Amino acid sequence: MNAPADDVVIAQRLTKRFGGFTAVDHLDLRIARGDVMGFIGPNGAGKSTTIRMFCGLILPTEGSASVAGFDVGSQPQQVREHIGYMSQKFSLYGDLTVRENLRFFGGIYHVPRQEMAERVDYAVTMAGLKGQEDTLVATLAGGWKQRLALGCAILHHPPVLFLDEPTSGVEPEARRRFWDLIHELAAGGVTILVSTHYMDEAEYCNRIALIDRGKLVAIGSPGELRSQGLGGRLYEVECTPLGAALETLHDAPGVVDAAIFGDKLHVILKSDAMSAQALIAMLSTRGLQPGTARAVLPSLEDVFVRLVARGRDTREMT
Repeated sequence: MNAPADDVVIAQRLTKRFGGFTAVDHLDLRIARGDVMGFIGPNGAGKSTTIRMFCGLILPTEGSASVAGFDVGSQPQQVREHIGYMSQKFSLYGDLTVRENLRFFGGIYHVPRQEMAERVDYAVTMAGLKGQEDTLVATLAGGWKQRLALGCAILHHPPVLFLDEPTSGVEPEARRRFWDLIHELAAGGVTILVSTHYMDEAEYCNRIALIDRGKLVAIGSPGELRSQGLGGRLYEVECTPLGAALETLHDAPGVVDAAIFGDKLHVILKSDAMSAQALIAMLSTRGLQPGTARAVLPSLEDVFVRLVARGRDTREMT
């Protein structure tokens, strides 16, 4: 598998089927050393299955993948020795203390005995648990459990980290602190693939891979996806009632897409087909009560919804 020297995670037409169901469908992906790649998609999109293949936990049905230079199909043990893995369940033992959890995982990862105390101390400091080493993990708050689980995953200094929705159910302040830790690790050369369903977290990634129904929909930096993903100009529109306005806009000429966004509408217009003023006038002629329409910068949620819809339309036409 030929690849640039700085590509640490590589997938080529990676596919996983369970009977007649295709969970991951010919996925091509490359992640460079020290990169933070966000893996974004709805539940059932294939994120966890892809990560499990990268970790050497399940074998691909077709295609190939390598992690840290090792093939996931023929060298799964070597792959597991060179990665850290953290799931949304944190994989901690609640009836053990902080220190006991760290020493247990250090043993699993074959941390040398003479280095164990130093590695455990580093993980405790990173997790902000100094003075809590003898506390039962079951009594810790979610944010502390999260950082402790990350500490357990990096005790053996792996060059690659796979984080599968690690911030699920954790309060916003703890999530932000966790992302600071992720970028500290990436600055040290660790390659990180992190899946999340929080769109605001995608902003923290160097690059984002959007996946839907097992297929890669788009990949790029947050800025690249915003500039390329909509296919038109985004407007925030006030109108009453929202439901009737949405139904009207779905069939309107010049409208690429429309969706309810809070108490307003987000409407994508073809730049050469309709102006904001014409949009307001059209809503008025339909008996609705429009307010203002102003151009806004698209969020990643706007881009994601549009790209997923476009991808599904394309697949249904083929």
